[in-house]
Amino acid sequence: MKSALRYLLVAIVAISIGFFTMRWFNRPTSNNSVLTVTTSSSASSSNSLKEPVLTLPDFSLKNREGNLQSIRSWPGKSLIINFWATWCEPCRREMPLLLNLQHERATQGFQVIGIAIDFRDQVLKYAESMHIDYPILIGEQDGFAAADAFGIDASGLPFTIFTDKQGNIIITHLGELHPKQAKLILDVIAQVNDGKMEVNKARTQLNMALNDSKTP
Repeated sequence: MKSALRYLLVAIVAISIGFFTMRWFNRPTSNNSVLTVTTSSSASSSNSLKEPVLTLPDFSLKNREGNLQSIRSWPGKSLIINFWATWCEPCRREMPLLLNLQHERATQGFQVIGIAIDFRDQVLKYAESMHIDYPILIGEQDGFAAADAFGIDASGLPFTIFTDKQGNIIITHLGELHPKQAKLILDVIAQVNDGKMEVNKARTQLNMALNDSKTP
């Protein structure tokens, strides 16, 4: 009798687990989800999004001066948040593009922020050699926690998060960023900032355009 009851309880638990697992994997996807585009030129293809994060999270990392600084220190700006490391070849390749974006798009309210998952002395040395003039937050191991705040498994670099001036995350780009991609993304976000396009429409439009594009 006890044995039969035990088997019955095990069967009920198994059925329950199966039911909730099925509900989870077949849950509807919201149209509000943040777009994620992956390019083959990333340092690792194992980056992935966890639960979508729709707005800029709040965390602080040390800046170049060694002081803690919040990622929300640039209110009213559209952020281009680039996670990188000095040892990452695709990160180094896209650095000139990020410098150009900072200079060319600053008048439109865009601000590049570098988040380095690397040793502080190496970051400072590299930033000086490359004449990086946009803000850099240095995470070392804390950089992984910062990536997690965006819902990203930071097992590969680089990746870049783009927001509008209200702090809505429009797109998360995994892998090396290329000029055509950057122009498309920033032109769409500029329309959002000017009130000419809604956030959800911008996400959808970028999703279609970047996923259909065959050239970086």
